[in-house]
Amino acid sequence: MVKVEWFKRVRWRDVLTFLLFFVLASALWYGHAMRSVRNTRVPVLISYTGKPGSIALGQEGLPDTVLIEVRDAGQRLNVYFSEPLRLTINLQPYIHGDKGTIRIPTDVLRRSISDILLGTSHLIATSPEEIVCTYFTEQEKSVPLVNACAIDLADEYQMVGTPTLSRKRVKLYGQDKAIAAIDTLYTAPLQLDDMSDTAVIRVPLAIPAGMRAEVDSVDLTVIAERFTERKFVLPIRVKNVPAGYSIRLFPREVEVSARVGMSHFAQVHAEDIQVIAMYTPERRDKLEVELQYSNPYITAAWAYPAVVEFLLEQ
Repeated sequence: MVKVEWFKRVRWRDVLTFLLFFVLASALWYGHAMRSVRNTRVPVLISYTGKPGSIALGQEGLPDTVLIEVRDAGQRLNVYFSEPLRLTINLQPYIHGDKGTIRIPTDVLRRSISDILLGTSHLIATSPEEIVCTYFTEQEKSVPLVNACAIDLADEYQMVGTPTLSRKRVKLYGQDKAIAAIDTLYTAPLQLDDMSDTAVIRVPLAIPAGMRAEVDSVDLTVIAERFTERKFVLPIRVKNVPAGYSIRLFPREVEVSARVGMSHFAQVHAEDIQVIAMYTPERRDKLEVELQYSNPYITAAWAYPAVVEFLLEQ
């Protein structure tokens, strides 16, 4: 009840008048701020090109960001915060010989940054003022890349072909003795579970300590598809029957189930599979059934029954 009485006593016309003037004052202040000229600090993202793969940088490294102070109207300065500045520096002119120092002087750095600023902006200062980094040359070796990921498929799925990597070989860089001992580079031993359909996974490389590689990850392509079974009733062929004898089988035919991907179901036929029983003198009354097939779309096959009885007749 008290709250209702308080609500009725509030002079809402005065409140609305105050809010209106507050909004107008804020708008005027913002407009003035956008037109006024001032200084602000802006980051510049740096990327580098032109460095040979065998060149290694010293521990100080190259900065990936340069902080600059810029002077301009407020509305123009806002552009630098909505879309960060990016600068690409070609290192090739600064690398001479097997080792030395990369030095991008202040005037070159300022000129490069000024070229990407708005025409009305004035560059006041950069931090750092110049870019300096030592470099040296390492040995280079190209080695084969091997997949070390363990792949488990989802239920009722099978692999189509062999998982492939986007690179077959990778260049390694390192000291003479260490790199001489490396003959193969592996991916990180990741566990990939419940794979189904086609998947492209970015996997890191297991780069030995103290070495570098031209890339630190590659794409692994895994193709899987749902499988089904194609069934046939096939006769059994007996091999190694002694001369002058014949063998009577019980039964003479078996049911064969062939596992095949659904996309290749029509490419598997009865003549692709042979059912073989090998006779040996040690066999008294039963022979084991073996399946032989060369059709690449058959990933597994089994027969029922797997053992048949026989009678050797002269």
